[in-house]
Amino acid sequence: MVQGAGPAQTAARAEYLRAVLGPGGPPDGAEGLALAALVLRGVGHLPVELAIRRLPGLRVEAASRVRAAAAAGRGLREGAGEVEAGAVEPSHAGFFAVDVHRLRHRRFDGSLSAELVREVFVAGDAVTVLPYDPVRDRVLLIEQFRMGPFGRGDPLPWQLEAIAGRIDPGETPEAAARREAMEEAGLVLGRLEKVAEYYPTPGAVTEYLYSYVALCDLPDGVAGLFGAADEGEDIKGHLISFDRLVEVMASGEIGNAPLLLTVLWLQRERARLRG
Repeated sequence: MVQGAGPAQTAARAEYLRAVLGPGGPPDGAEGLALAALVLRGVGHLPVELAIRRLPGLRVEAASRVRAAAAAGRGLREGAGEVEAGAVEPSHAGFFAVDVHRLRHRRFDGSLSAELVREVFVAGDAVTVLPYDPVRDRVLLIEQFRMGPFGRGDPLPWQLEAIAGRIDPGETPEAAARREAMEEAGLVLGRLEKVAEYYPTPGAVTEYLYSYVALCDLPDGVAGLFGAADEGEDIKGHLISFDRLVEVMASGEIGNAPLLLTVLWLQRERARLRG
């Protein structure tokens, strides 16, 4: 509830919440509270029909916010503390979403910043996983069309990547990695080795990635064509040796941060994994 809201405004917000989530309301627990708060951002900005269409993404975002709240605390980072944030305004709700934030934050010299108006591209937490066969010393990459390179004007907007996908509500990052490997490559993964977890584009995007290398059996013929038809996916597998992987990276053909980071990690840990 907004502080100071009158009875009519409170009733309108409650009605909006019921219309979007149904009579059962949000689920119990932290994710449910986060979901309700995200839905209520749409009051006065998004029609109910559009909010309902955005609901699957809001569920993913709510789960992401719960994981964010449990993130690592201070170490080297000092931060300046206080953030004065106003109401968030949803400005676009499509395949992805864009929110407008108005805020001020404490600066390192102790002063308070001027009001900042910033658009944030909303994308939920996701995983990447690179299948690695330590016996045959080979990996499986996937290739697919990507809108980022296309929008930049790249004449070849297909990317070589690790297997990747969003983490569903109620799902762990590890479970998401195993599900995505089956969906995008037909693979059953063995032991997962965490590479890192990180914001790939913290200046403007909420996305947070959990990257893994997975020990896996990769015999000849395992690479194929996969992808979820209802999501418009068209995915081709590439089965290559570790040495060829390093050559492709050195040539500049790998152009996305999660795979670059994972290959560098695998270079460091390969002897241990093969042992």
